[in-house]
Amino acid sequence: MKRGRRSFLAAGTIWTGGALMRSAGAGAYPSRLVKIIVPISAGSTTDVVARQVAEGLRVALGQTFLVDNRPGAGGTIGATAVAKAPPDGYTLLVVSASHTANPAIYASLPYDTLKDFKGITRLAIAPLILVTSPSKNIKSVADLVARAKAHPGEMTYGSGGVGSAAHMNAEQFRAMAGFEALHVPYRGTPEMMADIIAGRVDFGFISTVSAIGSLNDGKLVALACGAEQRSSLLPNVPTTVEAGVPGSSYDSWLGMFTTGGTPKEVVKILNSETVKVLKQPETMQKMAVLGADVAPMTDSDFDAFIAKDLSKIAALAKLAKIPVN
Repeated sequence: MKRGRRSFLAAGTIWTGGALMRSAGAGAYPSRLVKIIVPISAGSTTDVVARQVAEGLRVALGQTFLVDNRPGAGGTIGATAVAKAPPDGYTLLVVSASHTANPAIYASLPYDTLKDFKGITRLAIAPLILVTSPSKNIKSVADLVARAKAHPGEMTYGSGGVGSAAHMNAEQFRAMAGFEALHVPYRGTPEMMADIIAGRVDFGFISTVSAIGSLNDGKLVALACGAEQRSSLLPNVPTTVEAGVPGSSYDSWLGMFTTGGTPKEVVKILNSETVKVLKQPETMQKMAVLGADVAPMTDSDFDAFIAKDLSKIAALAKLAKIPVN
């Protein structure tokens, strides 16, 4: 055996099946159950995406990837469990963009969003749709903005909670459109959507998959898509920028993390295999049904994306005068 190859094997690292694996001497990863914590209720878009990825990783790596829902406190309960877990890659976090909003809206958190987590990859972009009730007789974004400006602070907008993607999308839109309105946070999207349909709340941003049934039934009106690009499920609905509000786009993303300090080789395995799962036609098709587009990154690019998003959301919170809890 050549010296270079002997040294490489002695380091305990080999390539197997296209994935970077630890040798038997160092212990293979994963060698036991991997827990994926989702800090939001079962049935949400984040939860469904996590379960799709978990099944793909189970098949690819031959171990159980168990989804564990731990909702509450704006997602910080679940995130804290991952931040405090052993840094070995056996505890993962699948979370929405609320992850980068929390530092801007909570006076203190039991973790450091940059240091205590290691990014695996962004999973998807899941656009939110600006909706209202037909009873409001608001036909367009221009109508909504004109009415809000004519009645400063009187209109209401809902979200699935303070710091949620729906909340931040609404704040981005409101700040760029230049009007005041009252934020009404709910425990979750279903409660918010019910009040919008009933006309008790004037408008809100809702995930495409949550809204589409009520849109088809005529219970809701879609005014715009909050993201940079139109939703593939609602291609005829313009973005808020196209509807006349420059700078109002907000990409609602989903991503996967593990505990900060996790060995690089474990992170590389998780990134490589998760990206493969995301690029499978079956996964892309299932994501499309949710109104989401797969959007993988390298782990280092995802870390850089998170750092940038933290700065962007902090600036938005200041601009929109979101009170700190």
